[in-house]
Amino acid sequence: MKELTKAEEQVMQVLWRIGQGFAADLIANFPEPKPAYNTVLTVVRILEKKGFVSHETFGKANRYYPLVSKEQYSEEFMQHFVRNYFDNSFKSMVSFFANNKDLSMEDLDEIRRMIDAVPNNSTNNKIK
Repeated sequence: MKELTKAEEQVMQVLWRIGQGFAADLIANFPEPKPAYNTVLTVVRILEKKGFVSHETFGKANRYYPLVSKEQYSEEFMQHFVRNYFDNSFKSMVSFFANNKDLSMEDLDEIRRMIDAVPNNSTNNKIK
């Protein structure tokens, strides 16, 4: 799966949030300052070529919808991120964030509870 540019990701975030919509719907769901109509349509066409978006035509208007879910893209993005920045080691990534001074003990405890709650996480594999 191809990586999204910042502009493409912004359009996808709107589509993921609203599910589907016409160009006017997309623009209405952007924060201020809203992008130009032609800019949004250009980005949507690029996303269609990349296989992220498709549309249904109603007269002269197109209703756009995502072909790739936010979850699918997030998973691939994170795998790419871990591979490129943490030598393909989730352990290194978690260690990096655990050593970040902005994480409180409450944050670390919550992360541990989330890991412990993962299905198929046997007692021997839990973080101690």
